[in-house]
Amino acid sequence: MPTPEPLRRTRPVMREHLGDVLRLIRRSQGRTLREVSASAEVSLGYLSEIERGQKEASSELLYAICRALGVPLSIVLREVAERIAAYEGVAVPDTVPDNLVASAVVATS
Repeated sequence: MPTPEPLRRTRPVMREHLGDVLRLIRRSQGRTLREVSASAEVSLGYLSEIERGQKEASSELLYAICRALGVPLSIVLREVAERIAAYEGVAVPDTVPDNLVASAVVATS
């Protein structure tokens, strides 16, 4: 993944990280906002606002954008999670920690 552009805030704002990741993916593919917006069936202006972290994308729209980019939504969300985890000073585990699995099992019993 290319080097992230600096974000406007010092605290993690998910929409800004998400927009940055989407923009980096699009640019790394050499695609324009117009191409991706047409493929995702979203207005060019709205996609631009999402990429700049000014608008929140619904889960349906985010899925459509990822599909237009040919990138799994899980990969985009993982990258966003890793950026926020870096801010928080924690690592994103590859699996769910045992203590969380145990507490989930107890909660559903």
